[in-house]
Amino acid sequence: MPPHMGDQDLWADDRALRDWFACCGGDDHISHMAKAGKAAGLDETFEKANQANRCVPELRAFDRYGMRINTVEFHPAYHDLLRLVISHQAHNFAWHNEGRAGHLGQGALTYMFSQPEGGVMCPMAMTYSVVPSLRTTPKIEAEWMPRVLSDVYDSRDIPVTEKTGALVGMFMTEKQGGSDVRSNSTVAVPMGRESGIGADYLLTGHKFFCSAPMCDAFLVLANTNDMGISCFLVPRWRPDGERNNLSIQRIKDKLGNRSNASTEIEFQDTYGIMLGEEGHGVRTIIDMVTGNRIYCAMSSAGIMRQALVQALHHTAHRSAFKKRLIEQPLMQNVLADMAIEVEAALALGVRVASAMDHSGDPSENALARIGTAVAKYWNTKRCPYLVFEALECHGGPGYIEESIMPRLYREAPVNSIWEGSGNVIGLDVLRAVSREPEVVSVFMAEVAKARGNDANLDRLIDDLHGEFNDPDDMEVRMRMITEMMALALQGALLTQNAPAAVAEAFCASRLAPRYRGAFGTLPRGCDLDSIIDRAMAG
Repeated sequence: MPPHMGDQDLWADDRALRDWFACCGGDDHISHMAKAGKAAGLDETFEKANQANRCVPELRAFDRYGMRINTVEFHPAYHDLLRLVISHQAHNFAWHNEGRAGHLGQGALTYMFSQPEGGVMCPMAMTYSVVPSLRTTPKIEAEWMPRVLSDVYDSRDIPVTEKTGALVGMFMTEKQGGSDVRSNSTVAVPMGRESGIGADYLLTGHKFFCSAPMCDAFLVLANTNDMGISCFLVPRWRPDGERNNLSIQRIKDKLGNRSNASTEIEFQDTYGIMLGEEGHGVRTIIDMVTGNRIYCAMSSAGIMRQALVQALHHTAHRSAFKKRLIEQPLMQNVLADMAIEVEAALALGVRVASAMDHSGDPSENALARIGTAVAKYWNTKRCPYLVFEALECHGGPGYIEESIMPRLYREAPVNSIWEGSGNVIGLDVLRAVSREPEVVSVFMAEVAKARGNDANLDRLIDDLHGEFNDPDDMEVRMRMITEMMALALQGALLTQNAPAAVAEAFCASRLAPRYRGAFGTLPRGCDLDSIIDRAMAG
C-alpha cells in the first residue's frame, strides 16, 4: 500500500513552478518562495488544515451578559495557519515589491499555500486586493496601510489603532441581486454635515455572503440618496472605542471551504467611512475584484497541482495486475494529461500576474485587464474536473474522508463562484472586447508571437480572429470565445517556453478538432514519460 506522503516541498518539488517563475522575471524572490514552499508543504501544515476543516467555525453572537459581540470562534489550527501564511506575506507580498515582480510573487504564494488549505487564503486574497481601494482615500490609507503591510498576525478583536496587523474583507452581494450589485438595497446616510470621500456615514441593510467576518474591516457597497452606489470602509470597531453594529445572523453551511466562516450580516446604523468618490462605488472596488480574480486563478491552479501530486504518489506506490499503476500505459496517459493541464493553468496565471507587474506599459495593462477574467474563468472551470480525475486515480481510498482528496474535491468549485460565476466573467469579457478594442488587438498580438510553432495553434488563432470579427449574437458565444482565448494563450505560452513534450501534447490534444475534454485521451506519439517525470516531485 502507498506510504504516508509526509513532508512536501511545494517549491523545490515543483519544476514547472520554478521554471515559469523564472521565465516571468521572479529571480529576485526565489529565496522567499523557497522558504514559503517548504513551510507550506510540511506534513504539520496539512494536518492543521485537516483539523481546521473538521472543526468548523462557530458563531458567538452574544457574551454571557447578553451583549452583542458578533465573534466567530475558530479552531486553534486555523489561527496557526493564518499566522504561518501572514509571516510569509501571502496577504501583501505584491505591495512590498511593487515594480519588482510583486504580483508574480503574490501569485506563486497563493498557488503554494492553497494546496494545503484554501479556506485560510480567503482573507489573504481580500487583504491583498484591497490596497488599491484603500489608496483612493488618504485618511483611510494613512490609518490602515501600515497594518495591512504588517507581517504579524494579530488575532485580537480590538480597535485597529491598538493592533500590530490587520486583515480587510469585502461584503458586496445581497440576497435579491447576487452579482448584480447595482440592485443592492443597503443605504448610507451622512452622520453629520459632511458627505463624500472620507466622510462618516451610517449604513443600514443586509449582506448575504460575508466571508472571513473576523477581519478588522470590510469594504461595503451602499446607496447614497440619488448618487447611486458608493463604497465604504466598515471597521469592526467605531472611532469612539465601541463595537460597530455588525449583527452576524448565521454561518453558512458550505459544501467546501469549511475552515473559513462565511456569514450573513445585518447593518443597522453601522458606522462606515466613504472610500473613493460618492456614486462611484463599483469603480472604487473594481481593483479589489481584479485582484481577487487572479487569486482565484492561481488558487485553482494550486489545488490542481496538489491533486496531481497526490495521484502521482498513489499510483507510484500502488500495484494492480502485477504492475505499478504509474507503469501502466492508460494510467500514464491520464497522469500525463493532468500534468499538462496543471502546467497550462500555472502558465496562464503567472503570465497574467506578470502583466499586472508591468501595468505602466499600455499593452501589458490591457493584457492584465482581459487576462485576469480569462484566467479566472478557465482555471476555475478546469479545477473540479481535474480533481475528480485525480480522486478516481486512487480508487476507493480516494473517496474516503481520511484522504485529502474529498476535501480538495469540495474545495475545487468555490473559486468559480467567488468574484463572478462563469456567465458574469463571460459578460465582463464581452464588455472589454466591445468597449475597449485595444484589449483585443493586444491579446491577439500576444498569442501571435507563437505563430508557426504549431498548426493546431495557428488554426485556433485564425478561428479566434473570426469570432472577434463577427459581432452578431456575441453574448451567447462568450463562454466559447473566453475558452478559446484561454486555450490560445496557454498554447502560445507553452509552445514558446515549456519543454517540447508538454507543449506538443497540449496542442495535439486541447487544440485538435476531435478533443472532447476527457483526461487520458492524449493521442499516440506524446512523450508520456517525459511529461510525468517533469511533474513528479523532485
